[in-house]
Amino acid sequence: MNRPDLPEDPEIQLVETENGEVTLSIEGGQAMQAWERELMNESADILCGFGSRFLEVGLGLGISALRIASRPGTRHHLVLEKYQKVIDLFQQRHPVLPSSLEILEADIFESVDKLEPGSYDGIFFDPALPEQLWDDLTLWDEFMPRLIRALRPQGAFVPFFSTVPELRKQYIGHFNRVIVEKRPFRAYDTTEYTSGTSGQAYIQCYIRTA
Repeated sequence: MNRPDLPEDPEIQLVETENGEVTLSIEGGQAMQAWERELMNESADILCGFGSRFLEVGLGLGISALRIASRPGTRHHLVLEKYQKVIDLFQQRHPVLPSSLEILEADIFESVDKLEPGSYDGIFFDPALPEQLWDDLTLWDEFMPRLIRALRPQGAFVPFFSTVPELRKQYIGHFNRVIVEKRPFRAYDTTEYTSGTSGQAYIQCYIRTA
């Protein structure tokens, strides 16, 4: 498939404030914040109900990666992260990792066709991408069937939670079954990537039915 134009060497920082806010910043944008912990953990728990072998795209702060890999039923959890600096920051904070966790520096758009068909019970999907790529439906229509191929039948695909009550246009056309769980959330006052700093969040779990 055509590889999207992604930054190759962006500025990446872990920003911690005096009042306890933690932000992973990529190119000056808020890629992830620590207030997401409860929602990420609940998303990971939902995913883990589908089996024992998982793939995660995008490491971020590693909240979901640690949750999935630490579950007693998890045999193997592979995380693909495009930027080595993100991996380095995570490993500095977490020098001892679960034995089931494997983290590789890799671009999912370059790696997707190398994934073994039907090899994963679940995929957690939260890559840091430029905003314009999320609206490129031609890209997603080409990419998603390739990614879904790596799921076993009845396997689950869980993307980053939403704070608006809408099914994600990038994914919905590729699945016939979706489970949605609603949870309250409270972000930082400085959070810019949600629809507000408090309200309801929606964890969407897409099931491969064929």
